[in-house]
Amino acid sequence: MDLNAMEENYRQKNKTCFILGGSGETGKALLKELVERNIFSRITLIGRRQLTFEDKAYENLVQKVVDFEKLDEYAEAFQGHDVGYCCLGTTRAKAGAEGFVRVDHDYVLKSAELAKAGGCSHFHLESSKGADKTSSFLYLKTKGQVEAEIEELGFERLSVYRPAVLLVDRQESRPSEWMARKFFGAFSTVFPTAMSIPITSVVRAMAVNTLKDGEQKVEILENKAIHTLGKVGEKK
Repeated sequence: MDLNAMEENYRQKNKTCFILGGSGETGKALLKELVERNIFSRITLIGRRQLTFEDKAYENLVQKVVDFEKLDEYAEAFQGHDVGYCCLGTTRAKAGAEGFVRVDHDYVLKSAELAKAGGCSHFHLESSKGADKTSSFLYLKTKGQVEAEIEELGFERLSVYRPAVLLVDRQESRPSEWMARKFFGAFSTVFPTAMSIPITSVVRAMAVNTLKDGEQKVEILENKAIHTLGKVGEKK
C-alpha cells in the first residue's frame, strides 16, 4: 500500500470533513493526525464550545458551536461535508445513566442524521469493543443500538471502529484509568491486539481507512483490524 500516493490522490479530490467530539482525547488526536496529513481542503470542528489552538497549522480550521440539545436548529453546521468523524462520548460515571445515553446515543444519532441530510457520504463512528444492542450492560447496549440505527440511515459508506481499552494520557486525572493503562500497557506489549490499543493507532486507522476505496458499504473494524490498519499509517 503506497500511502503517499494514496494521500496525494485523495488531496486532488478536494474533499472536506467534520469532526464531532474534538475536545475529547480521540477527537484531539484525530484532528492532529488529519492536519498533519493534510488530506482535506477544509476541516470543521463541530462542538459545544470554541477551542483555542496555539499552533499555526490549525489557523484554517473552521469551528461551528452548537447546542446538542437543539441540534435541529444547527443543521447548517452539518451541511457540505464529504466525510464525518464522530468521536462523541461520555461515561456513565461522569454523566449518569441518563446523561450517558443522551450523549452516546441521542446526540450521536441526531448528528449522523443531519450529516446524512447535509450530503456526507462517508461516516466514521468511534464505538467500543463488545458493542451489542442486545447486551444487558447499558454501555455496550447503547453503543450497539446507535451503530444499528446509524447503519439504517444508509450512508454510502459507514466505518465503525470498536477499539478496546484506549491507551492515552488524559489531561483529567482518572486514577482507575491510570492503573488500567499501566496494566494494559504492559499486557499489550505481549498481546498487542487483545485488550487495549494506543489512541494513536485508532486515529491512524481512521485516516488510512478514509483513503481506501470502501469495498463494503458498512464495515466494522474490531480491535485487531484497527491495530493492523494503524500500523499501515505509521510515519516512516
